Amino acid sequence: MGTSSFLRRSGLFLLLCGLVASAAIWYLHQSADLSSDLLYGNGRLEATEVDVATKIAGKIASVMADEGNDVEAGHVIAQLEINDLQAQLRVAEAQIIQAQQGVDEAISGVASAESQYQLAKLTLDRANRLMSKNFISKDQLDQARSTFQVTKANLNAAQTRVKVASAAVNSAKASADVIRTTLRDASLTAPIAGRVLYRLAEPGEVLAAGSKVVTLLNMQDVFMSVYLSAADSGQLSVGSQARIVLDALPEPIPAQVVYVAPHAQFTPKEVETRNEREKLMFRVKIRVDPDWLKSHTTIAKPGMPGVAYIRRSADSAWPAQLPQR
Repeated sequence: MGTSSFLRRSGLFLLLCGLVASAAIWYLHQSADLSSDLLYGNGRLEATEVDVATKIAGKIASVMADEGNDVEAGHVIAQLEINDLQAQLRVAEAQIIQAQQGVDEAISGVASAESQYQLAKLTLDRANRLMSKNFISKDQLDQARSTFQVTKANLNAAQTRVKVASAAVNSAKASADVIRTTLRDASLTAPIAGRVLYRLAEPGEVLAAGSKVVTLLNMQDVFMSVYLSAADSGQLSVGSQARIVLDALPEPIPAQVVYVAPHAQFTPKEVETRNEREKLMFRVKIRVDPDWLKSHTTIAKPGMPGVAYIRRSADSAWPAQLPQR
């Protein structure tokens, strides 16, 4: 009985050893296959940041976005006080009306000068005919000619006044357009659809031109930057397929290489490398697939750490499961 039990235990032990050995061989084979076709690097998800800043100086009347809010492109984020600008616009519009009245008066002056010019021209023509028949003196002809020259000069002056008045109207309209543009600039709108990362100003603050009010994250432009050695980065090209595995999300995220640095740089302190002796690395930017982001905007958050796997060959298939690094 004791011998039989010993043999059974020995057989189970040998079977277990065989299974362990087979698993080890399979794992080493998979690891070899993985290392032969995939590159990887550690990093954190990032998103393109867009600062919404004031174009003009002014006092903030309200801020309609809080940190964490999702906003659409064109959404009003903040409003500057516009009382002074509205008053300036009313003055500019009144100047337009005044300038237009000047144009109307100048046009009336042209009509009067035109009438006097035509009369003087007829008088001069008549005087020339009478002078040819010696019915008038030369002094009378000279007087008619002088009157004609004066009325012609008056007509030219009246036409010039119309041009000047028209230019004044255009100038007043341009001033009004500038104020209207400034009024529009007083409303700060989101240039992109994104998420509010920072709210940097509050109502009541007086800001200089160019001051930041909020910072937005473009959630349709999420990426990870990893650093690879010259030997590894030299095997990549823009368009290489990639997968990102986040610590908090085991599902591989489809991605693509969009940038490979043309120059090496010192490895940042927070990036781990497989070979500590390699001090110069190349930055590789891997962008998450926009189609995937559309349905996972609340899952992939900037700042989440993970590992990016990059496929060397476009013809090879992705392994069924990517290992955690």
